[in-house]
Formats: sequence, structure tokens, C-alpha cells
Amino acid sequence: MLHAAALPGNPYDGHTLRAAIEDTQRLTGREIERVYVDKGYRGHDAPQPRRVFVSGQKRGVFGAIKRELRRRSAVEPLIGHMKEQGHLGRCYLKGHAGDAANATLTAAGYNFRRILAWLRIFLRLILAALTTVPKAQPALNPAS
Repeated sequence: MLHAAALPGNPYDGHTLRAAIEDTQRLTGREIERVYVDKGYRGHDAPQPRRVFVSGQKRGVFGAIKRELRRRSAVEPLIGHMKEQGHLGRCYLKGHAGDAANATLTAAGYNFRRILAWLRIFLRLILAALTTVPKAQPALNPAS
């Protein structure tokens, strides 16, 4: 999870896209090539609007872009799980600062869970490699 932020009030999705792209680019140090959004971002204020693809869009969508746009639907359940497991619907912290801290900490917790899952798999691979003992080759009897 690269970018998570609590937005006070109820801003229009399209008006938040520029800030999200700029924050993500600043955080990663790389320029974002393409952005895939849902239909709520129509009329967005992205810095390079030709690199923003809206779900259901037909024009200019082919090849790798079409595959990546289909992949976008796999992200929606992730967002729902983060909202549910991070208790983002009911924040008990005070005010806008509490909401922002809760959103950021939920994203950090998700990233830590992913890292721990990867380390768990890596440890299992190491232990499996250490426990498999190669079979000893029978010694050849020298001809006498």
C-alpha cells in the first residue's frame, strides 16, 4: 500500500487525484506512468490526464493497458478489507488528525502483514532446504 490518507469532509474523488499522484511520486521517487481509477474519478485534475484510465473506458485501451485495467478490480476487495480490519468506519481517535493517523497506521499494518507473510514463506523454504539430507552415494569397491 503506497498511499493512504484521510480526507476531511466529503471531497469529490476527482479533486483528490492530483495530490495522491504527487504524494506517491514523492514517496517512491519515480514518476507514475499510468493511473487506473473507477468511474468516480471522471473529471479529475490529474497532471497528465492522458495517463489516467477510467474503468469502462473503451478509447485508447489495448494490450498491456487493457490487462492492467482488468487487474484493477482485484484492488477493490483489498480496500474493503483494510476498511473493515482497520476499523476505519469507526475511528475513536480525536478529530481529523486521529482519522489521518488511523488511515496511515492501517496501511502500515497491512504492509507489515505482507512482509511477515513473505518472511514466513522464505523461512519455510530455508528450513525445507536444510532438512532435506542428500542421499549418501555407496562407496565403490576398488578392484583387487
